Amino acid sequence: MPGKKTAILKACRKCKYLVSSNEEVCPNCGSRDFSEDWSGMIIILSRESYVAKKLNLKKPGKYAITVR
Repeated sequence: MPGKKTAILKACRKCKYLVSSNEEVCPNCGSRDFSEDWSGMIIILSRESYVAKKLNLKKPGKYAITVR
């Protein structure tokens, strides 16, 4: 749609948690170090899932796979 803006996400460099571009502090780890240069996304629905346990992710949410 013309004129419609999509939310831009940025990734925390410390924990890879994805947040909206207007966040100043990572709600997952408290870091202020973010990057807009990231790729891939993992969505964790439960901290008890196999993937969350394997990647040691404690909080449900969106995570970047690679952060530069």
